[in-house]
Amino acid sequence: MGQFQFAWACQVSFYGVYLYNLGQVRVFAYDKADQFNTIDVLKQLRVEFPERPLKLIWDGASYHRAQTVQIAAAMLDVAIEPLPAYSPDFMPVEHLWQWLREDVTYHACYANQAELKQRVEQFQQEINAKSLVLADRLWVKNHLDPDEEKLRVSS
Repeated sequence: MGQFQFAWACQVSFYGVYLYNLGQVRVFAYDKADQFNTIDVLKQLRVEFPERPLKLIWDGASYHRAQTVQIAAAMLDVAIEPLPAYSPDFMPVEHLWQWLREDVTYHACYANQAELKQRVEQFQQEINAKSLVLADRLWVKNHLDPDEEKLRVSS
């Protein structure tokens, strides 16, 4: 699970969840990212998947580490697996945010929060209809390509 913020006169924070086994994503919009909205996302996932085991892999955002979130996750029977620090390449939702920016927010101006939220919902429906494309776009590296890494570091 990850979070993306889009701001102008008023801010919208999006929580994103990649449901790896289903080849789908869920994007939840909130006014801000905090421990209470994080707990709400956990509750929504548990309602959608009441009988399935849930394991979330997420970054070290302060609202993810909050004790109230950890307690709520345990009560909801949601296992939490933290990512190592500074490891966005291991987080598929980072690729989701890049895709969302490309398709929804780059060079776009929305009149209000409702319009942006509606466009993000449309984006979610579109990509969920293409599970193979979604899986390809959200693929996570599990090793580094030495030739590619040479391009990232200047000598």
